[in-house]
Amino acid sequence: MEKNTYIKKLEDKCRQFRKDLLIMLENAGSGHSGGSLSSIEILAALYFLKMKHDPSNINWPDRDYFILSKGHICPALYTILAHAGYFPKEELMTLRKLGSILQGHPHRLKTPGVEVSSGSLGQGLSIANGIALSLKLDKKINRVYCLIGDGESQEGQIWEAAMTAAHYKLDNVCAILDYNNLQIDGWIEEVKGIAEIRKKWESFNWHVIEVDGHNIAELYAAYNHAEQIKGKPTIIIAWTIKGKGISFMENVAGWHGKPPNKEELKQALIELEN
Repeated sequence: MEKNTYIKKLEDKCRQFRKDLLIMLENAGSGHSGGSLSSIEILAALYFLKMKHDPSNINWPDRDYFILSKGHICPALYTILAHAGYFPKEELMTLRKLGSILQGHPHRLKTPGVEVSSGSLGQGLSIANGIALSLKLDKKINRVYCLIGDGESQEGQIWEAAMTAAHYKLDNVCAILDYNNLQIDGWIEEVKGIAEIRKKWESFNWHVIEVDGHNIAELYAAYNHAEQIKGKPTIIIAWTIKGKGISFMENVAGWHGKPPNKEELKQALIELEN
């Protein structure tokens, strides 16, 4: 299939991803809606266009690695993994249930396709660095992708990891910042500002790319661009909207850690049809 046609189909598919994760959250009665919705295109472009991975062989030595540092938005990752073939889509309805393979935060021993158990914010980029260093030592060309949050970027460990990746010239690391401008307590800049974020990362000697985080074509181009950068790590600043796609959820901090109820789900699904 011609690449532009595939990208258009993937854009359309993101509506289904959003439907599935909202149905899953309503069924669970708990979970994080806002940031899950903002990260859908970021993950879709990675898993369906860019990353080397094999759902039938999850320990494939030549795979690329994905680390979800902001582990609370795992409903988005679970949705993508299910559609990619890592486990049956029916499992999505077991989210946060006793004995489920889908925990409230990613669990690498329970969920096929999850590389790292995460949830304690700030740790993912350090883990990505460790994997990347080992790959360098083994002279392997696998890449390591790590999704971090903007509220998470208030954590000191993020900046220690940023310093480390630049020091060791980890050009096989690509961080993605889901910059939706909101965290659980409100607007990022009101809670603890991180602007000017581009200059911060550049000062740590990272290559910086900025994109519309809901534009599949821009994301795919950014992932390809990052792969060409040598001698330093890359961060893609993906400008997104918290609660993307649902009018009453967009840019509302209250949807950070709340699922829709039945009536809200009904309205959301109607909106996603249009």
